[in-house]
Amino acid sequence: MSLRVSRISTRPDQLGESPVWDWQRQRLYWVDGVSRLVRSYDPSTGAFDEWTLPSMVGSIALGKGDTLVAGLTDGIYLLDLTTGEVVPVFKPEPADPRIRFNDGKTDRQGRFLCGSMGVHADPLGQLFRVGADGSNAILANGIRISNTLCFSPDGETMYFADSLDRAIRAYRYDAGDDAVSEARILVDTEPYNSGPDGATVDADGCLWVALVQVGKIARFTPQGELDRLIDAPTDMPSSVAFGGADMSTLYVTSIKDSGSGRAISRHPDGGYLFAIEGLGVSGLPEARFGEAAARPDTKVQ
Repeated sequence: MSLRVSRISTRPDQLGESPVWDWQRQRLYWVDGVSRLVRSYDPSTGAFDEWTLPSMVGSIALGKGDTLVAGLTDGIYLLDLTTGEVVPVFKPEPADPRIRFNDGKTDRQGRFLCGSMGVHADPLGQLFRVGADGSNAILANGIRISNTLCFSPDGETMYFADSLDRAIRAYRYDAGDDAVSEARILVDTEPYNSGPDGATVDADGCLWVALVQVGKIARFTPQGELDRLIDAPTDMPSSVAFGGADMSTLYVTSIKDSGSGRAISRHPDGGYLFAIEGLGVSGLPEARFGEAAARPDTKVQ
């Protein structure tokens, strides 16, 4: 198998994270968390755009219309891509400066799940599920660095990790408002010498995970078996998402300097956005905040 790797962005991010493909607008969104930016890339024109947010941004997901939902330092917000306005949806009370929001993704029902983390990697984080109406629930706690959040194609399994545990958890996930099941360990990433960072699921139900500490990207089966291990385009890949017209391009964000002292790239291309083609698999369209996802067997237009 011959892979084609391209460097996409024209300048590096400090902390590139949370790529998500907008299958209606045919463009990619991602964040530079440290620089407080949401960025976009249109492959058809090569054009980039960006929006400045009021605080560090941990993650984004698609919203209805011209909006994205974002996990900022203190809560979950809607970003209007036309005006740049940022409106709060949910903010935990009381505010705690020791905690910020990190990795997030919509479930197949269109609710935004976002994990908070200890700013100094203390076990203070929680995993929140937030509805478009502001309803919320806590699904996990005691988290140091929340990551690897994604869902199986049928939405019945949730994947999640505290990166410092070096283990990917799997939960039975209900379409309703019930709490998740007790976690089981799907993958122990200690043998790969890395904690898991951002992740996505392909149309076959396999999990693609950025192994940030060793410059690798792994594909694991739903049973937790290693199916593929490839070199990332740089030494600190942070997250992955499938996109492109046929959802077969794997976009990879990366880190230049996370700002915490825990992750500083030594690679000349650290922090850039990359595309990997030729993997022979495709991804799934992500749900928009407040809307259910397209069925896995629905052709993406």
